[in-house]
Amino acid sequence: MRAPAISLVAVALLAGCGSSPEPAADLPKAAVAKKVMDHTPALMQEGLISSRVVPEHILGQPKLPGGSLGEYEVRGKKYQAFIVDADTDQAAALLLFDFKAALKDPEYISYMGGYFGSGGRQNVYVFAKKQYVAGIAGLPMAEADGLARTLASRLR
Repeated sequence: MRAPAISLVAVALLAGCGSSPEPAADLPKAAVAKKVMDHTPALMQEGLISSRVVPEHILGQPKLPGGSLGEYEVRGKKYQAFIVDADTDQAAALLLFDFKAALKDPEYISYMGGYFGSGGRQNVYVFAKKQYVAGIAGLPMAEADGLARTLASRLR
């Protein structure tokens, strides 16, 4: 009786063996890539020179996805505002920490739940609100703070 029982187990195990479908990694990048949402209407209008959707790596940050970017000039000062849609609040919080890791000497801004630091060639004020990571790049903290608050109020 033992031989037939072992045979049935072997047959059952072998029946589960087979070739698996091709992994998703073999799909073209365009088929797997997430579409970047256009949030340029949420950018502030005063001083806006241009706006565009950046397909990936907002502000050239390799660990970050793409997003909406506005280029500004006000009273001779140039800066950028950006918005990244992270789909969920938790995903936005994780992206904020990725952005923090890319900043040199990040300073925590408790009332905004964000950070200010040097992001390579420019200062960056970054925060998370709802499912968004957004901020101002290219200005000192005192000047970026008011703009960041205005940008945060436009995120719904």
